[in-house]
Amino acid sequence: MSFIFRNFMLLSVCFSFACGTSQKTKEPEINDSNTPLHLLAPAYRMPYGVPSEESIKEALDRIWAYLDKETLTQIIDTLTNMEVSDYSKINQHTVLRQGAFRLESYEWGVAYAGMTLIGEVTGDQKYSDYTTRRLQFISEVTQHIKNLGDVKPGRGLQFRQVIAPHALDDCGSMCAAFIKASFQQGAPDYSTIIHNYMDWIMNGQMRLSDGTLARNRPHPNTLWLDDMFMSIPALAWMGKYTGDRKYCDEAVKQVKQFASRMFVPEKGLFMHGWVQGMTEHPAFFWGRANGWAIMALTEVLEVLPENHPGYQDVLSLFRQHIKGIATLQSGEGLWHQLLDRNDSYLETSASAIYVYCMARGIHRGWLDPLVYGPPAVLAWNAVSQQINETGQVANTCVGTGMGFDPAFYYYRPVNVFAAHGYGPVLLAGGEMITLLKQTFPKMNDSAVQFYPEKIDTDRPIFEIK
Repeated sequence: MSFIFRNFMLLSVCFSFACGTSQKTKEPEINDSNTPLHLLAPAYRMPYGVPSEESIKEALDRIWAYLDKETLTQIIDTLTNMEVSDYSKINQHTVLRQGAFRLESYEWGVAYAGMTLIGEVTGDQKYSDYTTRRLQFISEVTQHIKNLGDVKPGRGLQFRQVIAPHALDDCGSMCAAFIKASFQQGAPDYSTIIHNYMDWIMNGQMRLSDGTLARNRPHPNTLWLDDMFMSIPALAWMGKYTGDRKYCDEAVKQVKQFASRMFVPEKGLFMHGWVQGMTEHPAFFWGRANGWAIMALTEVLEVLPENHPGYQDVLSLFRQHIKGIATLQSGEGLWHQLLDRNDSYLETSASAIYVYCMARGIHRGWLDPLVYGPPAVLAWNAVSQQINETGQVANTCVGTGMGFDPAFYYYRPVNVFAAHGYGPVLLAGGEMITLLKQTFPKMNDSAVQFYPEKIDTDRPIFEIK
């Protein structure tokens, strides 16, 4: 036998042995006969299932740690570069040490509300302290600035929005934050700031002839859907704060007058802008503006007495709007920048607001948990994936004016420094923890379901009798 032939035979044996071994260890083919294929794990692009309270809290802790470093309460003397702890020494040379975010913006009014909520829900004092420390700082510093008279503090320490607001953006969200903080045990007296903000909302902001809060931008007599949130929650909370029903009446009046012009019943959504005198009103259903609107309705229902003559009208509008929003949720869990245009990008801040409002609606008994619990859970799972390891919130649309063409909305940038994303995500997380404490979601046949009582079974599929 030749050398070549012997080696050929040896290789053939080795190859046969290897093939035999491979065949013996090969996994059996999965098919309809041997496997319940409907239980195979789908290739979700986000976590699917019921999140744990611990996982939500871990994500919120990352945000807290990031924001605590980036929202500073330090005043610096620019001549010495030393911190000024005695605020009576504020002068033209003192400035606020800058972090990544401002302390007194409408976006941060939402963040303060979110921090307060998480502190209440979890008992973690650092969240409540975050709000208390900064609101007290703002209150004390602005009082000292006002005492300066004609002496102007250094650029960067003006707090003009607090002392002399000039728009609803300056005052509504922050006013509501200060009012909510006033109900905390041992809270300082914020009444001067609260009444100053409210004076602008009631008497300073321009209005249409019927009293609807409006702007002269980008055209005369323009309604911005955003302004529902920039005014109405503060009005409703002022009613609770003072006990004066006129503020609740004003809040309900504004809801009805905005809705009569801007709510599109067949869509269950609000258009972003309305201009008096236009023969037609282009309806662009921008995600975050609809978020501001549904949050405004949520806040009104939170404090409006149920016997108020406008309560049922607000509740009905809330339910119509939530239904319209929920119908347009994407398969990835988030909502699109333009809600009804699936080729626009998926956006975080609006999605987080919807999580908060759905979960709060279930919590308060305004919504059916069987219907709205699963989309709220799906949306939170998707939103939580937008929180990076640093604690930054990604894919948030930056500040946005009003447009009358789709490209304006489609191409708005997203940025982790867009402050609009942080408060909504904090509120969403806090309310999701409450939802998990008070309801009984569980996976059944691979889907998230909500039940009226705890289900004690480990079976992947079960019946309820």
